[in-house]
Amino acid sequence: MQRFQIRYRNTQGTLMRILNAVSRRGLDTLSVHADAAGQEYEVTLVLEVNAKQTGQLYREWYSIADVVLVGSAALQESDWTTAHPPAGVSIQQAAARA
Repeated sequence: MQRFQIRYRNTQGTLMRILNAVSRRGLDTLSVHADAAGQEYEVTLVLEVNAKQTGQLYREWYSIADVVLVGSAALQESDWTTAHPPAGVSIQQAAARA
């Protein structure tokens, strides 16, 4: 699994072109999160990819005119197996209701 962080200028269709590069290859998308990052935007994708697919995605993402920066980091399996309660719910509240 790899986490990709892509910074882009929010022009019409930029996020869709970024996501289309993933869907065209039929890759498993485990997580997608887009958010404002200063005057630009950033989307974080967690994908199950091999080295060849990573190179293809980098090439395609950098060919999009409004993509500013692409970065990635490998994830360990333990990053996904740790359970976290939803935001705004404390563990004591959940235990009290049970």
